[in-house]
Formats: sequence, structure tokens, C-alpha cells
Amino acid sequence: MTQEQTTPPTTAPLRNVAAFSSLVERVKQRRDNLPGMAAFYGKSGVGKSTAAAYAANKHKAYYVQVKAAWTRKYLCQTVLGQMGIVPEKTLAEMVDQIAEQLTKSKRPLIVDEADFLVQKGMVEIIRDIYEGSFATIILIGEENLPRTLKRFERFHNRMLDWVKAQPCDLADCKLLARIFCPDVSITDDLLMKIVDAVEGCTASSTTRTSR
Repeated sequence: MTQEQTTPPTTAPLRNVAAFSSLVERVKQRRDNLPGMAAFYGKSGVGKSTAAAYAANKHKAYYVQVKAAWTRKYLCQTVLGQMGIVPEKTLAEMVDQIAEQLTKSKRPLIVDEADFLVQKGMVEIIRDIYEGSFATIILIGEENLPRTLKRFERFHNRMLDWVKAQPCDLADCKLLARIFCPDVSITDDLLMKIVDAVEGCTASSTTRTSR
């Protein structure tokens, strides 16, 4: 059975949530002659994975979060598991299965923690999947993702856009306060102190406003 992504009830319309969803839509609606991969990157804690969960639900995307211990084969098996497809035996067959399903379903593929793709030699597997499907594929990673992917010229040339996740600002903090402290009135001055104290980290802002 295909595992659908569900949006947490506390997902707020923060600017990174909106930016990531807009990126997915932009790549989906690209002209036929344009590449179909893109990246969303930035510091840890700014809400990239939360934005991805929201977008995966909204756009009915397949979503995987790569782990440090994964191999190329396990990556493909996990993607196929999300698709509800029994994996074939060989890596080449699994890549073809994924590409075929992306082509048939017209659904995007979101790959979180994409930095591990570089570290574990899995970048070309994603490129093979893209070349076999020309589907919308969005990578999520840390600040250095654009620089590390630049080493892979054939992969880098297939990127339509690079969007940097922004740190939490006052507007984001206000939204978080309304969700986690709905019965408490917090002044803008205090919220701004929280933003400054956590240096724009959305995760830390959430923790502090919910106390």
C-alpha cells in the first residue's frame, strides 16, 4: 500500500512552507524544454522538512528521507515502498520501476537529506531516475548542497532552480505563537527577542513560544 504523507495539524503557513510549495508547483508547471529537478537548501532547523511534509501532502508527492546508512539499492527499495511497488532484484530494474511509476503517476519525488546522496555515491541514481522519467524531483539539503552538487556537472545541469530556506522572522514567530500559545498575548518586542535569541531557527522558535 502506498504511504501517503499527512500534514501535521500544527503546520503553519510560514514563509519556508510557502516557498517550498511554490517551488514544487513551479517545477511541475515548467515548459517541456526545461529541466525538472530543483533544490531547497539551508541551515538545519529552519523548517525544511516541515515544509516538505506539507508540500508532499498538497502535491501528492512521493517523499523519502535519506539516511546515512543507506545504499543505492536501499534508496530505490524505499522509494518503491512509498510507491506501493514490489522491488525487482537488480538495481537497474528498480531504477526503471521508479522512473516508470513517476511517468505514469505524474507525481513529484521529494528527496530529503539529499546531502547523503553525495556522501554515499547515490547522486547518479537520482539522475538516472530523472532521465528515465523527466519527472519533477526536488532535493532538500543543508547549506552546502549547491556547492557539493556542482561537482557533478551532468546532474547540476539538470537543475531548474535553487531556493534557499530563510530563517524564521517576526512574521513566522507570530504565526507560531498563535498556534502554540493561542490564549496568551505576546508583544512584538518579546517575539523579536526570541527570533534574535534563536538566530532564526524555526525549531527553537517553536520550542520557546510554546513554553
